[in-house]
Amino acid sequence: MKEFSAVKTAVVANGEVPGSELSSELLHKMERIVCCDGALQKLLSINVLPTVIVGDGDSLDCQLLNRLRIPYHADESEEYNDLQKALKYCLSNGYDDLLLLGCGGLREDHFIANLSIMTMYSEQLRLTMLTEYGVFTVIHGTTELTSLPGMQVSVFTRDPRSRLTFSGLKYPVNGRQFNWLWEGSLNEAVGTSFRVEMDGNAATVVYRTL
Repeated sequence: MKEFSAVKTAVVANGEVPGSELSSELLHKMERIVCCDGALQKLLSINVLPTVIVGDGDSLDCQLLNRLRIPYHADESEEYNDLQKALKYCLSNGYDDLLLLGCGGLREDHFIANLSIMTMYSEQLRLTMLTEYGVFTVIHGTTELTSLPGMQVSVFTRDPRSRLTFSGLKYPVNGRQFNWLWEGSLNEAVGTSFRVEMDGNAATVVYRTL
């Protein structure tokens, strides 16, 4: 997907190991990899060395850290989870276009929380979340996205006042307001791109299968 071509920073959370061919390819192309402290061993298991580790250190092997000589940024705040700490670190360092990995799998409650965090921080950062099964993109206005014929697509909005129009999908929508998250789900692309039109700027999440 062309959305990945310009991204230079990856943030890796402590979820499912990013083991797909696409994840591996993207990780090896990144200029920097910001690793949540609990994900270090998972990155090492796929032969990826992070640029910096962020967190409260409760999951770190200090001897391993010293041996690898990876910088560690401590954040012991209790009101934020590890993904938020990593995103805060990126904000403070001017990294504003990020690929999020390792956010899904293992625990569904963590994944839902991480998706909500992604939506919240999308007002300050350009964020794309890649799982082993698909891609989540947050949009704040009318957007055209790449696709392939038959690709499964779901659109989730948190603002029931926003009117959405879908074109380029098997089941078109015209100026519809969604009151529930499921109402824009389970659609399908018919070509190499589709368009989501919005009459507002509320954060809207678009999911595409790989």
